[in-house]
Amino acid sequence: IENWRQCWRMWSVQAMVIAGAIQGAYIALPADMQEMVPDNWMRALTFVVLGLGAIGRLIEQPKVSQ
Repeated sequence: IENWRQCWRMWSVQAMVIAGAIQGAYIALPADMQEMVPDNWMRALTFVVLGLGAIGRLIEQPKVSQ
């Protein structure tokens, strides 16, 4: 894409980074702390963030389109 240098401003890219950070933070937790948060919640949270990123890709973002 023409504006690839501005990709860090795109909501879709930000959502992917946040989803990766969520999963990375969960994996980095000790096992006893991981047991406190159900796996289903982590999966659901990740999918919600990725879904919002997909929606964000469809919205015109003035900071990116300039």
